[in-house]
Amino acid sequence: MPELSRRASGVLLHISSLPGPVGQGDLGPQAHAFTAFLAQAGQRWWQMLPIGPAGAAGSPYQSTSAFAGDPLLISLERLAEEGWLDSAELPAEGHGHPADPAASEFWRRPLLRRAAGAFFERGPAAAQAAYLAFCDEQKDWLDDFALFITLKQAHAGASWWDWEAALRDRQVSALVQARVQHAEEVRFQCFLQWVFHRQWSALKAAAAERSLGLIGDLPIFVSGDSADVWAHRELFELDEAGQPTAVAGVPPDYFSEEGQHWGNPLYRWDMHKATAYRWWVARFWRLLQLFDAVRVDHFIGFHRYWAIPSGAKSAKAGAYEPGPGADFFEALRRELGGLPIIAEDLGVVTKEVDKLRADFGLPGMRVLQFSFGGEKKLLPNLYPEDTVAYTGTHDNNTTRGWYDSAKTEAELAEVKRGRDYALAYDKDPVWGLVEACLATASGLAIVPAQDLLGLGADHRMNTPGTIEGNWVFRLQPGALTPELAQRLRGITEKHRRI
Repeated sequence: MPELSRRASGVLLHISSLPGPVGQGDLGPQAHAFTAFLAQAGQRWWQMLPIGPAGAAGSPYQSTSAFAGDPLLISLERLAEEGWLDSAELPAEGHGHPADPAASEFWRRPLLRRAAGAFFERGPAAAQAAYLAFCDEQKDWLDDFALFITLKQAHAGASWWDWEAALRDRQVSALVQARVQHAEEVRFQCFLQWVFHRQWSALKAAAAERSLGLIGDLPIFVSGDSADVWAHRELFELDEAGQPTAVAGVPPDYFSEEGQHWGNPLYRWDMHKATAYRWWVARFWRLLQLFDAVRVDHFIGFHRYWAIPSGAKSAKAGAYEPGPGADFFEALRRELGGLPIIAEDLGVVTKEVDKLRADFGLPGMRVLQFSFGGEKKLLPNLYPEDTVAYTGTHDNNTTRGWYDSAKTEAELAEVKRGRDYALAYDKDPVWGLVEACLATASGLAIVPAQDLLGLGADHRMNTPGTIEGNWVFRLQPGALTPELAQRLRGITEKHRRI
């Protein structure tokens, strides 16, 4: 498998953005085909967004679990191949295109239930045994998650702090009664997680056969309305009713003049330290079962984080609080051995943040769209080797959109510097910036799929500070052509990343 320290490159594309049936991409044939495209293009990494069950407004960064996989990423085609669905029931290729989370939910859920029924009725003994083994191996998070989702459905989607007090506060007798009362639904939720893990393992094996590594994404904070917070209230800054006393966000920055009010509950770092960061170790251990490396979102928060008083309407009302620092990463390294981590260190980076990252040998991030503000020290040709270079991330505009969206005098000047820099590599300024990314000294270079296709602003993945219209980008069938693979391979070879 490739290592983060090796000079290489890859592509950023979330699984939900793949083409396929029923409103979004999944772990089926198109995901396997994408690994073939990457190998043909000489790439060594596939980076994606968090793969947990998407939360509010479809955001993968507001998941109902830090451990579970998203059941809507399960391939119905693979279930038909197992004999647990009739292939005639499956919707045609491209149904619900472009991305339509509501369509995905509407079509997939009944078929997933039908597959579960078939599995428990007539699934082969070996598969039944594998299911039971998975449930036992993952019970530390799976039992709570399956019950949490079941109870959330039983309460018409209400947040856990609005449940009756006995369930909200996890009284033992109430939990036992709920597990008995909802045993069939709990079993169904466990089945979904087992199928997800089974299909994921097949995809990871296919990637490994092509010498491809998978890069996951770990959001530093978790959703308040999640199985993790419900099951481990003592680890979060909550009041007696389960409400956060302060929430996460960031001060005003490049993305928002008002700052960002994320709303996630904050950690009680003293309690995490008292348990030797047990919950965090388990979280990383689970992700490193699924991925070969992990991008840690908002790495800055481990040095200091922005705490916004509960009820404050603006992120400007927040203040910095100290994070766990080196003690946290020492504990991780002690328990996990190596730390195949990319530190997302974008934003207000202090010398202390740089030192924390460097002390543990973690590559940081550089984004070409941030490199042309006029400071020569930020130019791509000056990126250090211990970084990962990106043309843009899931939070940025596409490169084409970045060029086209400049309006103010300062923005136009910045974009002109970027375009002039790119044109030194290619007459197409988008591909020029792609090549400039691969030409950097950064050990790893990652390009979003939208930039390989030269797509505009209407194809960006997320606009920070907004809710509507995000997380729905989806590739058109046939967009990733052999010609595109060869073009990418050419500049990958040229800049010695193969």
